[in-house]
Amino acid sequence: MAMGHGTPDNMNWAGLLQNLLVLVHLRQIMCGSARFPIPEEQEPGILAGSLSKHFPPPYQLLTQDYLWMDKNTGNFYTTEQKMDREALCPEETKDEECIILYNAIVGPSKDLIRFPVIIEDINDNAPHFENNEIYLRVSEDVTVGTCFLLDDQAQDRDTGRNGEVQYRLEGSDEFFSLKVEDRSLIILVVQTALDRETQDKYQMALVATDCGSDPLSATATLIVTVTDVNDNCPSFSSDSSHSVTIPRDSLKNMVVAQVTATDLDSGPNAAIIYSLSPKVSEQAKKLFSLDSLTGCIRLTQDIQSDDSEELVLKVLASSPNCPPAETQVTVSVLPKANQEPKIKIGFIAEHQNQTMVIPENHPPTVLAVLELDDDSSFTGSSLAIEDEVPFTLSPQNGKYLLSTSKPLDYEMKNEHHISVVLHRRSAEGYVITPSMRVIRVMVTDVNDNAPHFPQSHYQLEVEENNQPGMSLLQVSASDADSGDNGRVTYRLVKHTSTIFNIDPVTGQLSVSASLDREQQYVHTLTVFARDCGSPALESTATVSIRVVDQNDNAPVFLTQHFIFFIPENVAQFSQVGRVGVTDPDEGKNGYTEMHVVNNSEPFVVDNTQGTLRTTTNLDRETEDRYEFYLLARDLGHPVSLTSTARVTVFVEDINDNQPKVILPNSNFSCLTISPETIAGTMITKVYAIDKDLGLNSEITYTVVAREPAHNDSPFRVDSGSGNITLAQRLVRNDLGMHHLFIVVSDGGKPAPLHTTVWVNLLVNESMQPCHLDSAPTWTGPPDFLVQTPSKAPICKVEEGATRSAQLMLLIGLVMMLASICLLVLTAVLYLKQRRRRPQQKNEIPLRLKDKYYSDD
Repeated sequence: MAMGHGTPDNMNWAGLLQNLLVLVHLRQIMCGSARFPIPEEQEPGILAGSLSKHFPPPYQLLTQDYLWMDKNTGNFYTTEQKMDREALCPEETKDEECIILYNAIVGPSKDLIRFPVIIEDINDNAPHFENNEIYLRVSEDVTVGTCFLLDDQAQDRDTGRNGEVQYRLEGSDEFFSLKVEDRSLIILVVQTALDRETQDKYQMALVATDCGSDPLSATATLIVTVTDVNDNCPSFSSDSSHSVTIPRDSLKNMVVAQVTATDLDSGPNAAIIYSLSPKVSEQAKKLFSLDSLTGCIRLTQDIQSDDSEELVLKVLASSPNCPPAETQVTVSVLPKANQEPKIKIGFIAEHQNQTMVIPENHPPTVLAVLELDDDSSFTGSSLAIEDEVPFTLSPQNGKYLLSTSKPLDYEMKNEHHISVVLHRRSAEGYVITPSMRVIRVMVTDVNDNAPHFPQSHYQLEVEENNQPGMSLLQVSASDADSGDNGRVTYRLVKHTSTIFNIDPVTGQLSVSASLDREQQYVHTLTVFARDCGSPALESTATVSIRVVDQNDNAPVFLTQHFIFFIPENVAQFSQVGRVGVTDPDEGKNGYTEMHVVNNSEPFVVDNTQGTLRTTTNLDRETEDRYEFYLLARDLGHPVSLTSTARVTVFVEDINDNQPKVILPNSNFSCLTISPETIAGTMITKVYAIDKDLGLNSEITYTVVAREPAHNDSPFRVDSGSGNITLAQRLVRNDLGMHHLFIVVSDGGKPAPLHTTVWVNLLVNESMQPCHLDSAPTWTGPPDFLVQTPSKAPICKVEEGATRSAQLMLLIGLVMMLASICLLVLTAVLYLKQRRRRPQQKNEIPLRLKDKYYSDD
């Protein structure tokens, strides 16, 4: 019967183990099947999903990045920190899911689970061209339908349809079209014939648009430059043929005329070669030469003959593969004039030695009257002013009035020479070489110009702590006027600091005191320049003086004595407190570094944050206060400056020491007590010490158990002093050994620390010393002073936990296999035992099969 009862127990045990493993497996599947999709860039407070369908409350999300969770409902929502799919997922996973794994603690058993959040793409990225302008060169003789591949594709960081890009061409005027192959090859197709001479550049817009529901686009400028081919020939304009007249006394190398042909091509294709036609007379070829590149016609010799004549030159313009274009130049040679004419001048304006004098800025006025002595050999004469000058010559009753055409400016030009040219024609009709008379005009100055500084703003740098009287800058203003009108003096504006001075004649600026950058780092001065005219004119300029820093200030601590308090249980490199230091200097002169003077102290300065940190773990019981100095040093040049500050760090106590029992000295100690001891007598005491401070060292004594275990023990322990007194008179039943199990506790928060001791008291009429061979043993629960640890979670996410689950599954399978083997072995032994027994006729055999299987 014992064997029969043992078999189902083994089977139940194996089944329970199998169910447990199946349960673990199912929980792991549930942990991996909870998937929560959410679009990116959601506003704060949007519901992203809930764990309530998968796990019981309460809920706690271990990280608050992008999501926060309601601990009661299991709902999790978006935070102020928006999810950006393109930032969270690398570029190589563009077409894959963007997944963030979150860890949470769920359920009463505080299971640790991991669930994925899938960041879905939205169309928040427009296509982007790497280059805003795309350049392409196309020859003008390209055939219609020719294709050109554009290398500049637009990129879109989105995925799916949001990341697919389509292209279109705008502003092509039907000259070009766009063709896209395989969604990425952009091909430009020529639609009509091109002509560089008609249009040499086409500017179009290549627009890339994604396929999102709310599509975004980007535009790049496509610039097509049409390159030239030699498809045009040189030509002269319809009015290119012309006539020129030269005087008889013209000299060699004189330019007679210049012809110009045009070719609509560009560059080398537009090069033109000029040459004289073979039909030109030998005399013309001998007298004139033609520059083949510029088309200039020059005299090759001086003209010696007095006879008038007319020569015709035919000029050809040629280029490769083109017929020459032709034009004609007719050159007439005039005879010499017989005599020079005379021009009489009647002065109206003030004059000296045939020179007229006029003040500047005077309104237009008549200066003189010009008259000609005419000659009978001339049929007509006229006067005219040569070149562009501010004077006019107008005929008046056979005479000419010379006037100014506008007010004259002395500063622009103080002397003018007027070239009056006489044009005349001979009785035979030939034009005579013109003659010239020069009239001189002087302009006098008035004070119409203020002094002028070459720059309106001067900037200079001066190192602080300069020598008093140091020269800073010399300013100079020019005045276009002359004499006193142009003589300049200098002064500073009235409210300028008295330490700055300027020489009124030279404009030399100086400073009479030392400058201090920390007091004022920029000085702005206004300088006046005034001429000596009447009335006087003046102008201003500003001078900005930037004071350059010197390392003349040592670092200054915020206080000369820093005092900090820090618990003794802080981790290594924890922050103790801020140790601020300032330096009013600039740049490296004001950049400071601090360090602890005594390297043996367990502290170091974090200069990046200006804090003091620990370098080792602190122990108040070893050292409760540290005194040391900080040294601050700037990086000034040529000498760095330093200062020191005192630091006191008090180490605050924590409850990290258990009470230590001094009396009794061991659990083997024993004290014999006479039965005649009077009630209220102090028998002995328990004395313990604690190295901590305050409440952490306040000790209480509590009796946890007594042996023999009864409620009316005659011994009492004072919780504060540890004194053990006889509470009542001893009786016969009290004879024998009494063991008091006492817990010694400190007053630490949040949890006190404990130690235990046995107090052994022997009530005996004989007062002989007692001795224990062995210490008493505590038979109560071993964890009466220890908190129960939390349960381990079912769903594991760490690699070590996964390996533990696999090991557990393997052990379970081995145990199941061992159970099956044990079951088979038990059955075999049972059948062998049964065969050995003689069967009685009235015995009813045990039908195990009917008992455990119902199919039969």
